[in-house]
Amino acid sequence: MEKNGFDRDFLWGAASAAYQIEGAYQEDGKGMGIWDTFAKKPGYIAHGENGNVACDHYHRYKEDVAIMKTLGLKSYRFSISWPRVMPKGCGEVNEKGLQFYVNLTDELRNAGIVPMVTLFHWNLPTALYEMGGWENPRIAEWFEAYTQVVLKALGKKVKYWMTFNEPQLFIGAGLNAGTFAPFEKKSRESLMKISANFLLAHGRAVRKIREYCENARIGMAPTGEVVIPENEEPGCVEEAKAQTFFMDRETFPSSIVWWSDPVFKGRFPREAEAYFPDILPEFTEEEWRMITQPLDFYGFNIYQGGGPKMPGRYDRYSFQGSPRTAMEWNVTPEVLYWCSKFLYERYEKPIMITENGMANYDWVSLDGQVHDPQRIDFMHRYLRELKRAVKEGIPVLGYQYWSILDNFEWINGYDKRFGLVYVDYRTQKRTIKDSGYWYREVIAGNGEML
Repeated sequence: MEKNGFDRDFLWGAASAAYQIEGAYQEDGKGMGIWDTFAKKPGYIAHGENGNVACDHYHRYKEDVAIMKTLGLKSYRFSISWPRVMPKGCGEVNEKGLQFYVNLTDELRNAGIVPMVTLFHWNLPTALYEMGGWENPRIAEWFEAYTQVVLKALGKKVKYWMTFNEPQLFIGAGLNAGTFAPFEKKSRESLMKISANFLLAHGRAVRKIREYCENARIGMAPTGEVVIPENEEPGCVEEAKAQTFFMDRETFPSSIVWWSDPVFKGRFPREAEAYFPDILPEFTEEEWRMITQPLDFYGFNIYQGGGPKMPGRYDRYSFQGSPRTAMEWNVTPEVLYWCSKFLYERYEKPIMITENGMANYDWVSLDGQVHDPQRIDFMHRYLRELKRAVKEGIPVLGYQYWSILDNFEWINGYDKRFGLVYVDYRTQKRTIKDSGYWYREVIAGNGEML
């Protein structure tokens, strides 16, 4: 059904992750997470940097929420630090750490900003990692208990919940490719156990949220490669869709379907049965019912078009002098349209763009402002493609720009600036970038100007 544009209650927002912005890494009883632990070891993070201070959001959250209000944000997606709330991952609750999230949520609500909580954004408590982490089947119980603690504090204050951020990264990169914490390369058999434990943890958390939050809207925030059709002929579109939902013996942990098909379709991808006939996880009927409890939206983190990468050669979106971000990612605005279309057609849930944005080479100019025309152009192009999806009748609930602040960008340290707000890490001074003011105009007009 053709529509004129975004719904009046469209959730224009921005996103962050606890470890990337909070700092205060050993303050008020917080325990260690694996990113705290591995950042201490040489060779993992650019320049030997870490998130110990980051953006000092733990102490400056009121200032940051005031900035969000200035930008006119309708929503803010943030994550809870599991080791801040439960220093050992299970058992003891750190009330001071939990209170920080109560205070942040109250500040957001008082500013008229909808809080959106992600329960897990990669920083697994080190104590649980030392007990086997995602390979230990007890982790589903641990995650459920942690979820319950968070819900007791925030369950009446928060409507939008996401269980996990990007299993393709914290499992696919962290435990298969070995490029993210804890920088390991597990066997295929181990990855099967880890996948089963992840799915059960997700299901237990969803069940717990439903118990506590009568009107909750629940999703996940996975990522994955979305292939853009070379043209819009039906055959070409179907080929791109098939490539988007492709997996094989090697790529399965980084694919969309390995994590989403069990949750939304109640089965592993058909290919998995042929690839892994002897080691594919088996669940009881009761476990499948828990894993597949209905979700309210499909969250998705997306930055560029996907497809095969050939080291030393251009990929399908590149050419001499083609536009790229500071992450060396391709600028492919159409991916926002095609991801919305493909994901809605396969999983039949409203879409939430839970991350999209670009790293740029930003600095404070002589006039004291941060001028980032590339980011404005990037956002304009991408949001026009999202608007196209909306106008074609694809239900899109919101758009969360990544990120609200420049922050610690994992293995890249502080080199890559994604924020709508510039952070001088030496002084912690915040400066709203031109893109932040531009986004404010987009929000105020509900996307009419795009």
